[in-house]
Amino acid sequence: MQDFQQYGAWRADVAQQLEGYGAALREAALIDGAGEQQLERALARLRDDRLSVAFVAEFSRGKTELINAIFFADYGQRILPSSAGRTTMCPTELLYDPALPPCIRLLPIETRRSHLSTSDYKEKSEEESGGNASAWTVLPLDLDTPERMTETFRQVSQTRRVPSSEAQAYGLWDPEDQDLASSLGPDGTVEIPQWRHAIINLPHPLLKQGLVILDTPGLNAIGTEPELTLKLIPNAHAVLFVLAAESGVTKSDIEVWRTHIGAGPGRLAVLNKIDAMWDELRSPQENEAEIARQQQDAAQLLGLDAKRVYPVSAQKALVGKINGDMALFERSRLGLLEAALFHDLIPARRAIIARQLRDDLAQLAAGQQAMGAARMRDLVEQLQELKSLRGKNQGVIAHMVRRVEMEKKEFDASLFKLQGTRAVFARLSTELYSTLGMDAVQEQTDAVRAAMQAARFATGMRAPVRSYFEAMRSNLEASAGKVLEIGAMMDSMYRKFSAEHGLSLSSPMSLSLDRYRREIDEVEELFLKQFGTATLLMTSRATLLERFFDSIASRLRHIFRAANTDAEAWLKVIMAPLEMAIRQHRDQLRHRQASIQRIHDATDSLEQKIAAFESTRGALDDTRTQLAGMAQQLAAVLEKQAT
Repeated sequence: MQDFQQYGAWRADVAQQLEGYGAALREAALIDGAGEQQLERALARLRDDRLSVAFVAEFSRGKTELINAIFFADYGQRILPSSAGRTTMCPTELLYDPALPPCIRLLPIETRRSHLSTSDYKEKSEEESGGNASAWTVLPLDLDTPERMTETFRQVSQTRRVPSSEAQAYGLWDPEDQDLASSLGPDGTVEIPQWRHAIINLPHPLLKQGLVILDTPGLNAIGTEPELTLKLIPNAHAVLFVLAAESGVTKSDIEVWRTHIGAGPGRLAVLNKIDAMWDELRSPQENEAEIARQQQDAAQLLGLDAKRVYPVSAQKALVGKINGDMALFERSRLGLLEAALFHDLIPARRAIIARQLRDDLAQLAAGQQAMGAARMRDLVEQLQELKSLRGKNQGVIAHMVRRVEMEKKEFDASLFKLQGTRAVFARLSTELYSTLGMDAVQEQTDAVRAAMQAARFATGMRAPVRSYFEAMRSNLEASAGKVLEIGAMMDSMYRKFSAEHGLSLSSPMSLSLDRYRREIDEVEELFLKQFGTATLLMTSRATLLERFFDSIASRLRHIFRAANTDAEAWLKVIMAPLEMAIRQHRDQLRHRQASIQRIHDATDSLEQKIAAFESTRGALDDTRTQLAGMAQQLAAVLEKQAT
């Protein structure tokens, strides 16, 4: 827990220093539009950083009790409902959003009939969704009364009985699934969850620092809730797969582990309820040996190092924490799991954030240095020009006035030619959005949904989904080609202006869409895992496939929306350094012209003007030194904390 608090304090400290650096850049007028966007992106990275931990298990494994023991023992009682049998009936996220009051938001199960994923319902505001936001049922939390709060939390356990046809329409019942057939009541009804998704907004210290906890329903729900399969579990920074120490790894456990989780960074297995193996008729050493054997067997079946399998007793740990019984807590072994969870997870996450921030800082510093160098060069040139006027007669000065006027006319003529480039830039930008824009995404989505509905069998529905991924990749590749074309045109323009007018311009800011291509590939891989050829032989899978396609379409919309945001930001700022340099050069020409003219007209003293420029150059030197020091200090903090 202390590690997470230190991580939160580190993020706050870095954000404060980064804001100070940004303010200093603005005060010195050494940041342009591209730099402002880079700064905002870095601050958003710190502000919005979340560390998500998902708990996955079959029901009755003590998963919710484990969450209570790790995170909520300070309340002095169980906060999340935990009892024998199945208590978490819908995916439940615990987080903190300061923009909302403490509450539970519940999404009714009926929303599974729509073509909107849970993410769509989360993201759409009341204005954007035309009422979809009101689909959430909001219940306030009484933080001063834990008993009432616990009672409100019981909503995640609510169920109701509906006709089997309704359950089938939701993708929650399959008449050909033998395991589910027994759940059909004499009256033809099936028990289903009351809610599709729950979000608990709680001002817990860890949640306030960016921790997000995902409590999942039993393993059956993992296969029927697309959001879990395609987004929430794959995107979790840590996944705790909870098993029962007595029963070990079951067949369904292995299937879910291989299909949805798998060994990898942040993936841990937990053998819970080891207290059931504390046999008083055996010696402590024999009990420990039996637990170790189960640990080794579980590791072998899951393909994990035995050190990544943690035997614990969540219930005894919770009792030990609440009652202050440290001996019982030690015996529960939960401390080892907590240490692994936070000691492994947080440094890895911090290193990723620090690396991204170092890149952001490097670009900010490079922009500041380029602008500062350009301004210094202009000052030096003007200073040299003024010094060259010492002892010159009026005829020489008049000639210099005419020369500056000629330079200004030539520069203005170049700016006129730039308008043609702007027209080409606008045309290419429009062509970019023809493949990257959200209209193109929606057209593809509608076409594939129609093709799926026309197919009679689930196996026939799989081909349109595959073609959907190919079409999205094709759109992204066409967009990437257009980005390269725009970048090449701007690079040529930068070089032209630099050569003709002596401007100090680095290459224009680049844009890569590669990461979005990788994200599409990852979503397709998850889809193929869930819907391999063998699993599609049953026509009853068609309804479930439709539900999954809704979530696939939502994920790809999200990917393209993010790509659109990047492209829009890039198009807005790709000309910013050139325009800034043009502005500075135009101002410099104007100042040169005015200064020489004033000297020519004897309205100003040459030596006073030279002294003023010397003073300005010294101040700029001091400012650049101060900014370089701030950047170095920020970089040192990132290096120190990331190791």
